[in-house]
This record gives sequence, structure tokens and C-alpha cells, in this order.
Amino acid sequence: MTLNLDAPFLQRRDANFRPLTPLNFLFRSADVFPDRDAIVYGDRRVTWRDYARRCLKLASALRRAGIEKGDVVALLAPNIPAVLEAHFGVPLAGGIINTINIRLDAAAVAFILEHGEAKVLLVDPQWSAIAREALALLPSKPLVIDIEDDMAEDGERIGDLTYEELLATGSEDDDVVWPQDEFETISLNYTSGTTGNPKGALYHHRGAYLNALGQVLHHKMDADSVYLWTLPMFHCNGWCFTWAVAAVGATHVCLRKMVAEQVFDLIEATGVTHFCGAPTVLGMLVDGAERSGKRLGAPVAVMTAGSAPPAPVLKAAEDLGFIVRHVYGTTEMHGVVSLCDWHREWDGLPGAERSRMMARQGVRTVVTDEMMVADPVTLAPVPRTGEAMGEVMFRGNMGMKGYLKNPSATEAAFAGGWYRTGDLAVVHSNGYIDIKDRSKDIIISGGENISSIEVEEVLYQHPAVASAAVIAMKHDHWGERPCAFVELKVEGSLAAEELLDFCRSRLAKFKVPDRVVFGPIERTATGKVQKFKLRDLIQDQGH
Repeated sequence: MTLNLDAPFLQRRDANFRPLTPLNFLFRSADVFPDRDAIVYGDRRVTWRDYARRCLKLASALRRAGIEKGDVVALLAPNIPAVLEAHFGVPLAGGIINTINIRLDAAAVAFILEHGEAKVLLVDPQWSAIAREALALLPSKPLVIDIEDDMAEDGERIGDLTYEELLATGSEDDDVVWPQDEFETISLNYTSGTTGNPKGALYHHRGAYLNALGQVLHHKMDADSVYLWTLPMFHCNGWCFTWAVAAVGATHVCLRKMVAEQVFDLIEATGVTHFCGAPTVLGMLVDGAERSGKRLGAPVAVMTAGSAPPAPVLKAAEDLGFIVRHVYGTTEMHGVVSLCDWHREWDGLPGAERSRMMARQGVRTVVTDEMMVADPVTLAPVPRTGEAMGEVMFRGNMGMKGYLKNPSATEAAFAGGWYRTGDLAVVHSNGYIDIKDRSKDIIISGGENISSIEVEEVLYQHPAVASAAVIAMKHDHWGERPCAFVELKVEGSLAAEELLDFCRSRLAKFKVPDRVVFGPIERTATGKVQKFKLRDLIQDQGH
């Protein structure tokens, strides 16, 4: 006899099923830790009770201003309290939060506002000039709200009212809008735009909820944690930490701008225990410590991603007292989906080998269902040899809903039932993946594949090098050859031939760059090198 598990009395009901959403995290922390600091910003401190009240007032004010379910509310602001409030207040109003990259130019901001059909735009005064220029390009303008901030460097009012005036129109007693389906959209995140117009990835409540819990678990956070906002909140909603910190009732420490000395001061003053950032952030802190002689009074956990962190940077960061957790993810997967989950037996490895192990992208997170490295055509997984290369793919609850207004790009991204990252990796015998390049960045020279990341890793080993990026340069005989762009810690401290000699002693001859270009390397706000601009530069110079 088969059990009847489909009986009417065993079905879904209010008492046993609710759509998953991170919005509940706010109210739990307000109930459990009402008088603890939720937000620290300069001299300002906001308790969890008051944080929840302000989020409810924001939700009410937006509804009274005409925001309906599915409307987009955009923000152009750095890591300030208003952005944290919007991560709850906007979806509690039924809206979709769209945090815009503050490093974009006016044309790109205008594209995002028009493409996302933003009904409201919240603007920090420091970005008022960019916002004004962007708004002038729009055929239809949103309601503009000025976020007044004494810590902003400059700017002027351009909006219809201020943020505090907006909040004053709302009531914390008004009803809020809960998702009826956990696959409803909670946020709209535009890709970095390293090529062409950015695409708008739509996040759902289920993915945001699960990834937030995965983050606090893997970053080992609890109610006593203090999280410093070095990672932009506009990047994958701060890798979902905008919601994750609320899940455990920890404390946010807001930071308008990443300055190494200020980070060390805030760590000491506020007891920071955790933060996130690209490897460039780690590099800035290492360089800042060298200049100032600052050190950590207690260990601080750092989650880093954005590109493969150079082993020398990882080692230097650990020597300062940072506990580095290397993670990997994409905008299209709600942020972080894999990490180099550490084995305690690796602690005894020699320094260089330990850093190389830590630089791997590792294994899927606890909330990531499936990850594989496979042939992009046949979907056959590559063998675990550490040599066979394939494309990194994911599937499961972390996948975005799709790209806004872009069905063809959505279908291409999910072709074959997997999200295609475009990253090329090998799989080691223990199942840990190791990304070697972007599919478009691999250098094919005389039929041989050259990993730009491998060459960059060697360049980073030189003590005079602050940053490096390697691209393919056209070659009449070999097809392509590596070209290295290098930022030095001290300008003029190293000659190109000296650096190439350094590479020759550490790389196969065919992998050594043909050319070195010294100077600044342009990156996106999320730490990704804009290699297409480097390629354009080489092309403009006739190479």
C-alpha cells in the first residue's frame, strides 16, 4: 500500500508555507536586538528598532508617492545608511530596488534609468551633477529624491524633496507588500558593462534569501559581528550582505569611500570583524599598511572575489592579520556561488603553496545546488586532472530570473539548462575548480593556449608591481601574443626588460609577454579590469 501524501489535509497552507524572502530578517533583528547598533556611520548610530521603523516609513512613503508592485526605485549613492534602508523599504513597498554603479558616466546612468523604467531616483549630493546630466537625457523623468549627507564632499539639491522629507510623509503603521511568490523580483542589478551596454539581471526573493544565509554561514558571522562596507552595495546588492547582516543582527559600518588608512582606523574604532572586497582592495590595504605601519589588533575576516587574487597579495594580507576567504560568483547568480572552502590540514603547507591553494575558486557554496566545469558544446564534465579546461557552469536556486527586456541574452545564458559563466577553469583531483581565464581573454599563440591569469600571477610576484593585466595582442606570425599592462608601486622604479627577465625565469618561453606597458589600469567599480579598453588602446597604437 502506497502512502497518500497528496491528501487534501497535507497540502500547503498559511501555517506551514510562506514564500522565502529576506525581508523577514529585518523584523527578527528588531525584535531580538532592538537596542543594539544596526548601523554605524561617522558619529551616527541607528539601533535595529529604529532601522526597522525607518524602513517601514520608507515603504509607506513610496507607496503614497505612487510606487506600485513591480515599479523600479533606483539609487545613485555610495555605501550610506539610506541605501541599507532602501534594501528593505523598497521591496516592502512592492518595488524593485536598482542600485546604480556610482562610477558610471551620465550616459550609462541614463541608459539604466530608461531601460529599467525607474519611477523614483534617490541621489547622494556628491553625484548630483552626474544625475542632473543623466536626467536631462531622459524623455520621461522619475521622482528625484536628494539624500542629504554632511559627509558628502560637494553637490547640490536637484530633487523634488529630500530623503528625510520623503520619510516624513510615511507611517510605520501602514501595511507593507509581502511577496505572494518567492520567485517575484526583489532587485535589478546591471552587469559591469565591460563590453557594450550593461544587461539588467533580475533577482528573486528566494535567491536573495538563500544567498544571504549562505553568506553569513560561510563568512562565519553572528550577532556580535561588525561588518564594514568596503564592498559597493551596488554590486549584487553587496553580495547580498545588505540582507545577510540583518539575518544575524550584526552591525553595519558604512563607508563612503575606500581609503586604506580610514579602513584601519574604523577597524580599530568600531571593532570591525568582517568585510568583503576585490583583490584590489586587499592590495590597497597591504600597500597602506606598508606606508603607515598600521597593523591589526585582532584578526579580521575578509571575503574576496572579483578576479583571481594573486598569491603574493594573499600572503601579505594574511601576514597583516586578515583571515582571507576566497569566493567566486557572478551578477547573474545573486553574487557568490563558490568558495575555496578551507581544510585545516592545509594550514601546514609552505607559504607559497598555501597561497596558491587559497587562490582557487573552490567548490559550490551550501546554497548552490550544482556547479560543473564542462565542454561548452557537449556539456561533458572535464576530468579532474588540473589540466583539462572547460567552462564554469551553475544551476539551481541562485540563478537570476533573467535579463530585463532581453530574451535572447537570457536564453543564451541558460542554454542547455545551465548558467554559462564564460569563465574557463580546470578541476583539480579534490574537485576544487581553478579559473584560468575568461573565454574571450584566453590568448592563442601559435596554436598554444596562454592563460592571461597565469602570466598576471607571475607579474604580481615582482615586489615593484602593484597591479597587472595581460591581454592578447595581434601578431603577424603567431596570431596572438601576450601584452602586459603594469601599474608600479613607485613610478619609474622598474624597466620593462628587467620585468621581462623576471618573467623568463618563471614562465615557459612562449608565455612571456612581447610587450610591457606601464601606467594606470582602468577597472570597473567592482574591481574587474576593463580589458576591452586595453585592447582598444593597443589597437589605436597600431599593435
